[in-house]
Amino acid sequence: MAGLKLTNVEKTYGGNVNVLKNINLDINPGELVVFVGPSGCGKSTLLRMIAGLEKITGGSLEIDGQYVNDMPPAQRGIAMVFQSYALYPHMTVRDNMAFALKLAKKTPAEIDEAISKAARVLQLEEYLDRLPKALSGGQRQRVAIGRAIVRDPKVYLFDEPLSNLDAALRVATRIEIAQLKEAMPDSTMVYVTHDQVEAMTLATRIVVLANKGIAQVGTPLDLYERPENEFVAQFIGSPAMNLLAGEIVETGEVTTVRTFEGNGTFQANIPTRAEDKGLKVNVGIRPEDLVATDNESYAFADTVSIVEALGEVTQLYFEPPRPEEDTDTVIAKLPGIHKDLRGKELKLTAAPSKVHLFSNGQSLLYR
Repeated sequence: MAGLKLTNVEKTYGGNVNVLKNINLDINPGELVVFVGPSGCGKSTLLRMIAGLEKITGGSLEIDGQYVNDMPPAQRGIAMVFQSYALYPHMTVRDNMAFALKLAKKTPAEIDEAISKAARVLQLEEYLDRLPKALSGGQRQRVAIGRAIVRDPKVYLFDEPLSNLDAALRVATRIEIAQLKEAMPDSTMVYVTHDQVEAMTLATRIVVLANKGIAQVGTPLDLYERPENEFVAQFIGSPAMNLLAGEIVETGEVTTVRTFEGNGTFQANIPTRAEDKGLKVNVGIRPEDLVATDNESYAFADTVSIVEALGEVTQLYFEPPRPEEDTDTVIAKLPGIHKDLRGKELKLTAAPSKVHLFSNGQSLLYR
Protein backbone atom coordinates (compact mmCIF):
# COMPACT_ATOMS: atom_id res chain seq x y z
CA MET A 1 0.00 0.00 0.00
CA ALA A 2 1.15 3.53 -0.77
CA GLY A 3 -0.07 6.94 0.30
CA LEU A 4 0.32 10.38 -1.23
CA LYS A 5 1.22 13.67 0.41
CA LEU A 6 0.74 17.02 -1.32
CA THR A 7 2.27 20.01 0.46
CA ASN A 8 1.58 23.58 -0.72
CA VAL A 9 1.27 22.34 -4.29
CA GLU A 10 0.76 25.02 -6.93
CA LYS A 11 0.31 25.14 -10.69
CA THR A 12 1.10 28.22 -12.73
CA TYR A 13 1.09 28.67 -16.50
CA GLY A 14 3.25 31.27 -18.20
CA GLY A 15 4.62 32.47 -14.89
CA ASN A 16 1.54 34.51 -13.95
CA VAL A 17 -1.61 32.44 -14.57
CA ASN A 18 -2.20 30.57 -11.31
CA VAL A 19 -4.74 27.72 -11.57
CA LEU A 20 -4.02 25.85 -8.32
CA LYS A 21 -2.49 27.10 -5.08
CA ASN A 22 -1.90 25.92 -1.52
CA ILE A 23 -3.05 22.34 -2.15
CA ASN A 24 -2.38 20.44 1.08
CA LEU A 25 -3.70 16.90 1.12
CA ASP A 26 -2.80 13.54 2.64
CA ILE A 27 -4.20 10.48 0.87
CA ASN A 28 -3.92 7.41 3.06
CA PRO A 29 -2.91 3.98 1.75
CA GLY A 30 -5.95 2.01 0.60
CA GLU A 31 -8.23 5.04 0.16
CA LEU A 32 -10.31 5.88 -2.87
CA VAL A 33 -10.23 9.67 -2.96
CA VAL A 34 -12.41 11.51 -5.46
CA PHE A 35 -11.68 15.02 -6.79
CA VAL A 36 -14.85 16.92 -7.70
CA GLY A 37 -15.60 20.51 -8.60
CA PRO A 38 -17.00 22.73 -11.35
CA SER A 39 -15.49 22.79 -14.84
CA GLY A 40 -12.15 24.56 -14.88
CA CYS A 41 -11.46 24.14 -11.15
CA GLY A 42 -8.24 22.20 -11.82
CA LYS A 43 -9.21 18.67 -10.77
CA SER A 44 -7.80 16.98 -13.90
CA THR A 45 -4.75 19.24 -13.78
CA LEU A 46 -4.09 18.13 -10.20
CA LEU A 47 -4.42 14.48 -11.22
CA ARG A 48 -2.00 14.98 -14.11
CA MET A 49 0.47 16.62 -11.71
CA ILE A 50 0.33 13.50 -9.54
CA ALA A 51 0.88 11.39 -12.66
CA GLY A 52 3.84 13.51 -13.78
CA LEU A 53 2.14 14.65 -16.97
CA GLU A 54 2.03 18.25 -15.70
CA LYS A 55 4.96 19.93 -14.01
CA ILE A 56 4.48 21.01 -10.38
CA THR A 57 5.44 24.69 -10.20
CA GLY A 58 5.34 24.99 -6.41
CA GLY A 59 5.27 22.76 -3.33
CA SER A 60 6.05 19.06 -3.10
CA LEU A 61 4.49 15.70 -3.94
CA GLU A 62 5.40 12.48 -2.16
CA ILE A 63 4.29 8.99 -3.19
CA ASP A 64 4.91 6.25 -0.67
CA GLY A 65 7.13 8.65 1.27
CA GLN A 66 9.35 9.47 -1.72
CA TYR A 67 9.71 12.97 -3.17
CA VAL A 68 8.69 12.67 -6.84
CA ASN A 69 8.40 16.23 -8.19
CA ASP A 70 11.15 15.67 -10.75
CA MET A 71 10.65 11.94 -11.23
CA PRO A 72 9.47 10.77 -14.70
CA PRO A 73 5.95 9.30 -14.84
CA ALA A 74 7.23 5.79 -15.60
CA GLN A 75 9.18 5.71 -12.34
CA ARG A 76 6.43 6.94 -10.01
CA GLY A 77 4.69 3.61 -9.60
CA ILE A 78 1.36 4.90 -10.88
CA ALA A 79 -1.08 3.67 -13.52
CA MET A 80 -3.60 5.99 -15.14
CA VAL A 81 -6.98 5.28 -16.73
CA PHE A 82 -7.94 8.07 -19.11
CA GLN A 83 -11.29 9.50 -20.15
CA SER A 84 -10.71 8.04 -23.63
CA TYR A 85 -9.95 4.33 -23.58
CA ALA A 86 -6.60 4.85 -25.42
CA LEU A 87 -6.49 1.22 -26.58
CA TYR A 88 -4.37 0.09 -29.51
CA PRO A 89 -7.01 -0.76 -32.15
CA HIS A 90 -4.85 -3.33 -33.96
CA MET A 91 -4.10 -5.31 -30.78
CA THR A 92 -6.31 -7.84 -29.04
CA VAL A 93 -7.45 -7.30 -25.48
CA ARG A 94 -4.70 -9.66 -24.33
CA ASP A 95 -2.02 -7.76 -26.25
CA ASN A 96 -3.27 -4.39 -25.02
CA MET A 97 -3.00 -5.57 -21.43
CA ALA A 98 0.39 -7.21 -22.03
CA PHE A 99 2.04 -4.26 -23.81
CA ALA A 100 3.39 -2.44 -20.73
CA LEU A 101 4.57 -5.70 -19.19
CA LYS A 102 6.54 -6.58 -22.31
CA LEU A 103 8.22 -3.18 -22.20
CA ALA A 104 9.09 -3.89 -18.56
CA LYS A 105 10.83 -7.13 -19.71
CA LYS A 106 8.49 -9.42 -17.78
CA THR A 107 8.67 -13.13 -18.59
CA PRO A 108 5.85 -14.76 -20.60
CA ALA A 109 4.79 -16.67 -17.49
CA GLU A 110 4.59 -13.47 -15.42
CA ILE A 111 2.62 -11.75 -18.18
CA ASP A 112 0.13 -14.60 -18.51
CA GLU A 113 -0.38 -14.74 -14.74
CA ALA A 114 -0.98 -10.98 -14.47
CA ILE A 115 -3.41 -10.95 -17.42
CA SER A 116 -5.34 -13.97 -16.13
CA LYS A 117 -5.71 -12.38 -12.69
CA ALA A 118 -6.89 -9.02 -14.06
CA ALA A 119 -9.24 -10.64 -16.60
CA ARG A 120 -10.81 -12.71 -13.84
CA VAL A 121 -11.36 -9.67 -11.60
CA LEU A 122 -12.84 -7.64 -14.48
CA GLN A 123 -14.78 -10.53 -16.08
CA LEU A 124 -12.88 -10.17 -19.35
CA GLU A 125 -11.74 -13.78 -19.77
CA GLU A 126 -13.97 -14.50 -22.77
CA TYR A 127 -12.89 -11.29 -24.55
CA LEU A 128 -9.10 -11.66 -24.40
CA ASP A 129 -8.74 -12.54 -28.10
CA ARG A 130 -11.07 -9.83 -29.42
CA LEU A 131 -10.07 -6.51 -30.93
CA PRO A 132 -11.32 -3.32 -29.22
CA LYS A 133 -13.74 -2.61 -32.09
CA ALA A 134 -15.62 -5.81 -31.16
CA LEU A 135 -16.27 -4.57 -27.61
CA SER A 136 -18.88 -2.29 -26.08
CA GLY A 137 -17.90 0.99 -24.48
CA GLY A 138 -18.11 -0.49 -20.99
CA GLN A 139 -15.97 -3.48 -21.99
CA ARG A 140 -13.34 -1.19 -23.52
CA GLN A 141 -13.18 0.81 -20.30
CA ARG A 142 -12.70 -2.42 -18.36
CA VAL A 143 -9.81 -3.30 -20.67
CA ALA A 144 -8.27 0.11 -19.96
CA ILE A 145 -8.63 -0.58 -16.23
CA GLY A 146 -7.17 -4.07 -16.73
CA ARG A 147 -4.17 -2.57 -18.48
CA ALA A 148 -3.58 -0.56 -15.30
CA ILE A 149 -4.15 -3.51 -12.94
CA VAL A 150 -1.57 -5.79 -14.58
CA ARG A 151 1.17 -3.29 -13.80
CA ASP A 152 0.46 -3.67 -10.04
CA PRO A 153 1.10 0.05 -9.42
CA LYS A 154 1.39 1.83 -6.09
CA VAL A 155 -1.43 4.22 -7.01
CA TYR A 156 -4.27 4.09 -9.56
CA LEU A 157 -5.37 7.35 -11.20
CA PHE A 158 -8.77 7.63 -12.92
CA ASP A 159 -9.51 10.70 -15.07
CA GLU A 160 -13.30 10.80 -15.61
CA PRO A 161 -13.34 7.18 -16.83
CA LEU A 162 -17.13 6.98 -17.22
CA SER A 163 -17.87 10.25 -18.98
CA ASN A 164 -17.91 8.69 -22.47
CA LEU A 165 -20.49 6.05 -21.53
CA ASP A 166 -24.25 6.30 -21.84
CA ALA A 167 -26.38 6.47 -18.68
CA ALA A 168 -27.03 2.74 -18.32
CA LEU A 169 -23.41 1.77 -18.95
CA ARG A 170 -22.23 4.47 -16.57
CA VAL A 171 -24.26 2.95 -13.74
CA ALA A 172 -23.08 -0.59 -14.54
CA THR A 173 -19.42 0.40 -14.82
CA ARG A 174 -19.59 2.49 -11.65
CA ILE A 175 -20.76 -0.62 -9.80
CA GLU A 176 -17.93 -2.59 -11.37
CA ILE A 177 -15.37 -0.04 -10.16
CA ALA A 178 -16.86 -0.25 -6.65
CA GLN A 179 -16.58 -4.03 -6.78
CA LEU A 180 -13.03 -3.73 -8.10
CA LYS A 181 -12.07 -1.60 -5.09
CA GLU A 182 -13.60 -4.18 -2.75
CA ALA A 183 -11.59 -6.89 -4.50
CA MET A 184 -8.42 -4.80 -4.13
CA PRO A 185 -8.81 -3.26 -0.64
CA ASP A 186 -5.12 -2.39 -0.32
CA SER A 187 -5.01 -0.39 -3.55
CA THR A 188 -4.83 3.41 -3.38
CA MET A 189 -6.98 5.18 -5.97
CA VAL A 190 -7.44 8.82 -6.97
CA TYR A 191 -10.52 9.45 -9.11
CA VAL A 192 -11.60 12.60 -10.94
CA THR A 193 -15.22 13.16 -11.90
CA HIS A 194 -17.77 15.92 -12.40
CA ASP A 195 -20.57 13.50 -11.46
CA GLN A 196 -21.38 13.79 -7.77
CA VAL A 197 -23.25 10.46 -7.82
CA GLU A 198 -19.96 8.76 -8.70
CA ALA A 199 -18.22 10.72 -5.95
CA MET A 200 -20.83 9.95 -3.29
CA THR A 201 -21.03 6.23 -4.08
CA LEU A 202 -17.37 5.43 -4.72
CA ALA A 203 -15.30 7.67 -2.45
CA THR A 204 -13.70 6.96 0.87
CA ARG A 205 -13.23 10.73 0.99
CA ILE A 206 -14.15 13.55 -1.39
CA VAL A 207 -11.98 16.56 -2.17
CA VAL A 208 -14.09 19.50 -3.39
CA LEU A 209 -12.01 21.93 -5.46
CA ALA A 210 -13.01 25.54 -6.08
CA ASN A 211 -11.40 28.96 -6.44
CA LYS A 212 -7.96 27.47 -7.20
CA GLY A 213 -7.89 25.50 -3.95
CA ILE A 214 -9.63 22.98 -1.73
CA ALA A 215 -13.07 24.00 -0.45
CA GLN A 216 -13.50 20.98 1.83
CA VAL A 217 -12.27 17.43 2.34
CA GLY A 218 -14.37 14.76 4.03
CA THR A 219 -16.36 11.59 3.72
CA PRO A 220 -19.38 11.76 1.40
CA LEU A 221 -21.81 12.01 4.31
CA ASP A 222 -19.67 14.64 6.08
CA LEU A 223 -19.90 16.89 3.03
CA TYR A 224 -23.62 16.23 2.64
CA GLU A 225 -24.59 16.66 6.30
CA ARG A 226 -21.98 19.17 7.52
CA PRO A 227 -20.78 21.42 4.68
CA GLU A 228 -18.24 24.02 5.81
CA ASN A 229 -19.36 26.69 3.37
CA GLU A 230 -22.13 27.65 0.96
CA PHE A 231 -20.21 26.44 -2.08
CA VAL A 232 -19.93 22.86 -0.80
CA ALA A 233 -23.50 23.00 0.54
CA GLN A 234 -24.85 23.78 -2.91
CA PHE A 235 -22.37 21.69 -4.93
CA ILE A 236 -23.02 18.43 -3.06
CA GLY A 237 -26.60 17.22 -3.43
CA SER A 238 -29.12 17.32 -6.25
CA PRO A 239 -31.15 19.47 -6.43
CA ALA A 240 -28.85 21.95 -4.70
CA MET A 241 -29.46 23.12 -1.15
CA ASN A 242 -31.93 25.99 -0.83
CA LEU A 243 -30.52 29.19 0.67
CA LEU A 244 -33.03 31.56 2.31
CA ALA A 245 -32.08 34.97 3.63
CA GLY A 246 -32.88 35.47 7.29
CA GLU A 247 -31.67 36.57 10.70
CA ILE A 248 -31.07 35.10 14.14
CA VAL A 249 -33.77 36.12 16.63
CA GLU A 250 -32.85 33.89 19.61
CA THR A 251 -29.43 32.47 20.51
CA GLY A 252 -28.23 29.53 22.60
CA GLU A 253 -27.56 25.83 22.10
CA VAL A 254 -30.58 25.84 19.80
CA THR A 255 -30.92 28.90 17.57
CA THR A 256 -34.19 30.44 16.43
CA VAL A 257 -34.09 32.10 13.03
CA ARG A 258 -36.58 34.09 10.98
CA THR A 259 -36.56 34.00 7.21
CA PHE A 260 -37.56 37.02 5.16
CA GLU A 261 -39.70 34.82 2.89
CA GLY A 262 -43.04 34.94 4.72
CA ASN A 263 -41.62 35.91 8.12
CA GLY A 264 -41.42 32.27 9.19
CA THR A 265 -39.59 31.46 12.43
CA PHE A 266 -38.12 28.05 13.25
CA GLN A 267 -35.16 26.44 15.02
CA ALA A 268 -31.74 25.11 14.07
CA ASN A 269 -29.59 22.76 16.15
CA ILE A 270 -26.58 25.09 15.84
CA PRO A 271 -25.20 26.85 18.93
CA THR A 272 -24.84 30.64 18.74
CA ARG A 273 -23.57 33.38 21.05
CA ALA A 274 -25.58 36.21 22.60
CA GLU A 275 -23.89 38.73 20.32
CA ASP A 276 -25.18 36.77 17.29
CA LYS A 277 -28.72 38.01 17.91
CA GLY A 278 -29.81 40.01 14.86
CA LEU A 279 -27.05 38.51 12.69
CA LYS A 280 -28.04 38.28 9.02
CA VAL A 281 -27.58 34.72 7.79
CA ASN A 282 -28.37 32.47 4.89
CA VAL A 283 -30.49 29.56 6.03
CA GLY A 284 -29.65 26.35 4.18
CA ILE A 285 -32.20 23.54 3.83
CA ARG A 286 -31.91 20.66 1.39
CA PRO A 287 -34.98 20.08 -0.85
CA GLU A 288 -35.45 16.58 0.54
CA ASP A 289 -35.54 17.94 4.12
CA LEU A 290 -38.43 20.34 3.51
CA VAL A 291 -41.84 19.12 4.66
CA ALA A 292 -45.30 20.72 4.47
CA THR A 293 -46.72 22.04 7.73
CA ASP A 294 -49.79 23.86 9.10
CA ASN A 295 -47.93 25.14 12.15
CA GLU A 296 -47.09 28.75 12.88
CA SER A 297 -43.42 27.73 12.90
CA TYR A 298 -42.22 27.38 9.33
CA ALA A 299 -39.26 28.24 7.11
CA PHE A 300 -40.89 29.22 3.84
CA ALA A 301 -44.35 29.90 2.42
CA ASP A 302 -45.28 30.45 -1.23
CA THR A 303 -47.30 29.17 -4.17
CA VAL A 304 -46.16 26.09 -6.10
CA SER A 305 -45.36 27.11 -9.68
CA ILE A 306 -44.10 23.84 -11.21
CA VAL A 307 -44.61 20.20 -10.23
CA GLU A 308 -42.30 17.43 -11.42
CA ALA A 309 -43.81 14.03 -10.61
CA LEU A 310 -40.92 11.58 -10.85
CA GLY A 311 -42.65 8.56 -9.36
CA GLU A 312 -40.77 7.89 -6.16
CA VAL A 313 -40.55 11.63 -5.42
CA THR A 314 -42.23 14.87 -6.47
CA GLN A 315 -40.20 18.05 -6.92
CA LEU A 316 -42.00 21.30 -6.24
CA TYR A 317 -40.65 24.57 -7.60
CA PHE A 318 -41.49 27.94 -6.11
CA GLU A 319 -40.80 31.30 -7.73
CA PRO A 320 -37.57 33.04 -6.62
CA PRO A 321 -38.43 34.72 -3.29
CA ARG A 322 -36.65 37.96 -4.25
CA PRO A 323 -36.44 38.11 -8.08
CA GLU A 324 -35.11 41.65 -7.98
CA GLU A 325 -32.04 40.28 -6.13
CA ASP A 326 -31.48 37.38 -8.53
CA THR A 327 -32.23 34.76 -5.86
CA ASP A 328 -32.61 31.09 -6.75
CA THR A 329 -35.85 29.19 -7.10
CA VAL A 330 -36.79 27.28 -3.94
CA ILE A 331 -37.21 23.54 -4.50
CA ALA A 332 -38.93 20.99 -2.24
CA LYS A 333 -38.55 17.25 -2.78
CA LEU A 334 -41.46 15.31 -1.32
CA PRO A 335 -41.73 11.50 -1.27
CA GLY A 336 -44.48 9.98 -3.38
CA ILE A 337 -46.73 11.54 -6.02
CA HIS A 338 -48.32 14.99 -5.48
CA LYS A 339 -49.46 16.12 -8.93
CA ASP A 340 -52.36 18.17 -7.54
CA LEU A 341 -50.21 20.77 -5.74
CA ARG A 342 -49.59 23.15 -8.62
CA GLY A 343 -50.98 26.60 -7.85
CA LYS A 344 -51.45 25.85 -4.16
CA GLU A 345 -49.81 27.80 -1.37
CA LEU A 346 -47.74 25.73 1.03
CA LYS A 347 -45.90 26.33 4.25
CA LEU A 348 -42.67 24.37 4.49
CA THR A 349 -40.39 23.64 7.41
CA ALA A 350 -37.53 21.32 8.36
CA ALA A 351 -36.34 19.48 11.46
CA PRO A 352 -33.86 21.57 13.51
CA SER A 353 -31.11 19.01 12.86
CA LYS A 354 -31.51 19.54 9.09
CA VAL A 355 -31.09 23.33 9.13
CA HIS A 356 -27.75 24.98 8.22
CA LEU A 357 -26.74 28.57 8.98
CA PHE A 358 -24.16 30.49 6.96
CA SER A 359 -22.62 33.92 7.55
CA ASN A 360 -20.33 35.47 4.94
CA GLY A 361 -20.43 32.15 3.08
CA GLN A 362 -19.11 30.07 6.01
CA SER A 363 -21.07 27.66 8.21
CA LEU A 364 -21.65 28.84 11.78
CA LEU A 365 -21.17 25.23 12.86
CA TYR A 366 -17.41 25.46 12.19
CA ARG A 367 -16.64 28.76 13.90
